[in-house]
Amino acid sequence: MTMDRKGQLEAGLHKLYSGTESLEFHAPLIGISGNFRDGDCTLAQAYYMSVLESGATPVVIPSYDDECALASLVDRLDGLVLSGGADIDPEYLGEEPLDCISVNPRRDAQELMLVHLAMDRHIPILGICRGIQTIAAALGGKLYQDIVSQHDGKCIEHSQAIARGLPSHEVNIEKDSLLYRLLGKETLAVNSFHHQAVRQVPDGFRVTAVAPDGIIEAMESTEFRQILGVQWHPECFLLENDRSMMPIFEWLSGQAAEFGHAKRLHEHILTLDSHCDSPMFFDKGAHFQDCNPGVTVEWEYVGDPSPDGSPTFRYNPLVDLHKMTYGHLDSTFMVAYLHQYERDADSLKAATAKADRLLTLIEERIGECAPYASLAYSPEQLLENKSMGIKSVVPGIENGYAIGLDLSNVERFRKRGVAYMTLCHNGDNDICDSAKGNCEHNGLSGFGRQVVAEMNRTGMMVDLSHAAEKSFYDALECSSKPIICSHSSSRALCDHARNLTDDQMRALAQSDGVAQVCLYSGFLKRGGGATVTDAVNHIMHMIDIMGIDHVGIGSDFDGGGGLPGLEDASWMITLTQRLVSQGMSDNDLAKVWGGNFLNVWKKVLE
Repeated sequence: MTMDRKGQLEAGLHKLYSGTESLEFHAPLIGISGNFRDGDCTLAQAYYMSVLESGATPVVIPSYDDECALASLVDRLDGLVLSGGADIDPEYLGEEPLDCISVNPRRDAQELMLVHLAMDRHIPILGICRGIQTIAAALGGKLYQDIVSQHDGKCIEHSQAIARGLPSHEVNIEKDSLLYRLLGKETLAVNSFHHQAVRQVPDGFRVTAVAPDGIIEAMESTEFRQILGVQWHPECFLLENDRSMMPIFEWLSGQAAEFGHAKRLHEHILTLDSHCDSPMFFDKGAHFQDCNPGVTVEWEYVGDPSPDGSPTFRYNPLVDLHKMTYGHLDSTFMVAYLHQYERDADSLKAATAKADRLLTLIEERIGECAPYASLAYSPEQLLENKSMGIKSVVPGIENGYAIGLDLSNVERFRKRGVAYMTLCHNGDNDICDSAKGNCEHNGLSGFGRQVVAEMNRTGMMVDLSHAAEKSFYDALECSSKPIICSHSSSRALCDHARNLTDDQMRALAQSDGVAQVCLYSGFLKRGGGATVTDAVNHIMHMIDIMGIDHVGIGSDFDGGGGLPGLEDASWMITLTQRLVSQGMSDNDLAKVWGGNFLNVWKKVLE
């Protein structure tokens, strides 16, 4: 080693170890799928140089067959680049291969799986050349095996002979696309090295750039996912000192940095969803340990009825152990939900029996998942489970109909671990009037006041989601402990009787209570059609009204909750990214994601 080389090494080490910059800096980690040729893993330097230039750290993903090792690696990534290379085997798309196809089966199997693993975890993805085709093939799109022989009409030359860093043709870009926002051009000169191409984009994607002959040159997700695919090789332009394509890599690096920050935050705070109805599926045979179990049931709709009155079908419970893991969600409250039926002696007895049966199912289904998940009965247990990497499930009851007219059932259910009970659901009961009831009691009944007092005594949280406004104020007045609304949103933003007025929210905050924003579309946007953007608007409005110490998140997944951009528990990590973009600090996020709710729970248990 020459002195110059030795000096470079010493200078590099000095830079790393003289100061705190290297301790604080977290460059996003972006995986790049490696090529596989002649038994070796290879990767053109332009890929990792472009990732480095964008401010991220590249890591090559070699081809191998160990699915568990691959999933473990993906869990560590903040972004993914699917690189170019050999043809994709048409047999993966159910087609007979043409004679001109030259496939790389070792890459195909792994990279098609990579797409699904990354999507499940909401990792930003950039697909380049073969990469855009891989995304399409993995998600149900269609490919041209060979453009020249299968494309209708005359093709331009899609496999240039000139240097890779020089453009060979132009593409037309849609003005409302991500590509246009990044590059600022409707017409872009690109290079080209392929004979396969995307023929039809998958569901959830749109075409955003085309070649003069109509061949698809770019696509992007339309479903709040950070996924972009381009048919050309943007990394090669850097070889000619042309940085015009760097905004594409800078976009990926930026998205990866946001995702990485959210992951690190979730590692250090407790994340809590205060309401889901997944036990309804346990009653139909679903298991918490199964991801996408494919349960098909006729669902008893618990929100507003469907417009045509038809039964609602749901095929996939929105909360399970895998989705919570992908969404970096630590804990969820699972409720024994009871529809409001008749109140004669037999019906009340049946309601109590059903609540007990559902609570038993919660115990059994979560017990099947040891040691990866556990029931929790106190804030301390939630935090202990978090420290050990165990997901927590807390039992609750939705609808005080469950206790019938027997006040002793409050203590009995509390001893079963029930942390909270909503006083009612959609319809008046013997405890109080519902927001969708007939004002039978003009608020809390006399029995209802006894129920609130007994819940206070036994340490069961009083939940006023679904309660009529008069019931809300009556309970607030007679309760000696703070009160929760486990899944309620803002009436000022969506005029629905189930939502809280600004005055209700102020009163709840003044009594040290907490309101958990519900992710049900009909409670976020009148008439439905809400997205994650509406959910964020409700969160921010409720914080403005109540203060940062009194707002949280109660998804109502499997009870009607779920939105484009917040479709199931796996999307919770992306909600953090959106709240960060609203200017929320890490401390504020720790409060909204569970700290506020735990503070109320602790006070109720005192």
